[in-house]
Amino acid sequence: MSNRVLCREASHAGSWYTASGPQLSAQLEGWLSQVQSTKRPARAIIAPHAGYTYCGSCAAHAYKQVDPTVTRKIFILGPSHHVPLSRCALSSVEIYRTPLYDLRIDQKIYGELWKTGMFERMSLQTDEDEHSIEMHLPYTAKAMESHKDEFTIVPVLVGALSESKEQEFGKLFSKYLADPSNLFVVSSDFCHWGQRFRYSYYDESQGEIFRSIEHLDKMGMSIIEQLDPVSFSNYLKKYHNTICGRHPIGVLLNAITELQKNGMNMSFSFLNYAQSSQCRNWQDSSVSYAAGALMVH
Repeated sequence: MSNRVLCREASHAGSWYTASGPQLSAQLEGWLSQVQSTKRPARAIIAPHAGYTYCGSCAAHAYKQVDPTVTRKIFILGPSHHVPLSRCALSSVEIYRTPLYDLRIDQKIYGELWKTGMFERMSLQTDEDEHSIEMHLPYTAKAMESHKDEFTIVPVLVGALSESKEQEFGKLFSKYLADPSNLFVVSSDFCHWGQRFRYSYYDESQGEIFRSIEHLDKMGMSIIEQLDPVSFSNYLKKYHNTICGRHPIGVLLNAITELQKNGMNMSFSFLNYAQSSQCRNWQDSSVSYAAGALMVH
């Protein structure tokens, strides 16, 4: 028997969200019950990864589009916040714990990905320090609870990829995105504004600071809806918007582009936008959240 640790604990439970299973379930249920499922079944979603008090209601708009009757594998692409990573990394455990129930990593898909030589392994420490994937686990568990023994997850930590690497990883993941039984969860917040984030872009023509932030975010969101990775890269170069999941989004857009070349017809729609608070002066700070879904026609 190998003695490696097989479980990743829910390290942010009790701080970023409640550690009580019944309480968490009721909270997620509450947010989901207020939302319409207009884009089911989603093949991919973009949703935020902040504490649930900030973004739980926004994220519900994306998770409501997940169809548990068709979804069997859930790829979760999250950005790396704590370790420098120039490629993508796979977990070294087999089980991700949540206060609701444990989620199993798909070892077959992990084997296929590992064989490409494009991935590294993250340590358990890196895995448990990172919140960008974990914040999607309770929502994934909740959305899938009616079929909880019938699906696996494929967590991928996405590094600070160059445009050419985003293209390579997009190409690699495109064959998985083509499968209707797979779902891609792309983890990203939008603008982090204020001195503590060292970002203070302000277009006065938009009025108050929070309106300028919204305008900037929605410009990016509409480029994502156009499904054009090059335009998205150009937007980021021009405005430097602090979208922390820009690389996972870039990988998704490149995967979509690859499938469109093969004649697949897809559309992406954002369904909700929110800010943690409304910035009105230079001392303020906020983080923006957006939720959206990709449909294949």
